[in-house]
Amino acid sequence: MTMKIALVSALALSISACAKKKPEELPPPPAATAPAPTPEAPPPPPSTGPVPGSRADFLQQAGTDTIFFGTDGYDVDAEDQATLTRQAEWLAKYPNVSVTIEGHCDERGTREYNLALGERRANAAKNFLVSAGVPASRLSVISYGKERPVATGSDEASWAQNRRAVTVVPN
Repeated sequence: MTMKIALVSALALSISACAKKKPEELPPPPAATAPAPTPEAPPPPPSTGPVPGSRADFLQQAGTDTIFFGTDGYDVDAEDQATLTRQAEWLAKYPNVSVTIEGHCDERGTREYNLALGERRANAAKNFLVSAGVPASRLSVISYGKERPVATGSDEASWAQNRRAVTVVPN
């Protein structure tokens, strides 16, 4: 009889061990809210313009990155001086930024002539920036001659757009 009781008890115990138990209820997940700013650290102001020191900032502050030249010329005229002065002021604000000045020409003339003229144009812009206080070590020049036109026509309006020096600020 004790054997029967022990057998029945063991059977009941093994059956109860297999029974499903009600799972514990988990707390609700946390609400997705941003932490409230503390009085010592106000939230950052919303971005309203280009990143300071960026190419977009340069274009906004200087107005343009390009100056133009006459046929076979590399003289910096009064309008170009005003543009380069704004560029120099921006470069003074961001002394860690170095730029490349590209010299370009229209399609007329030989490749060699236009490469040399493009270099003179880029150097004319560089020399003006240096005279305005920008260290020469922050300015590099390259000539593309007639290889990178912005206007593809073969007329005076297109040629005038291609006779240029461009100050390139890295992104």
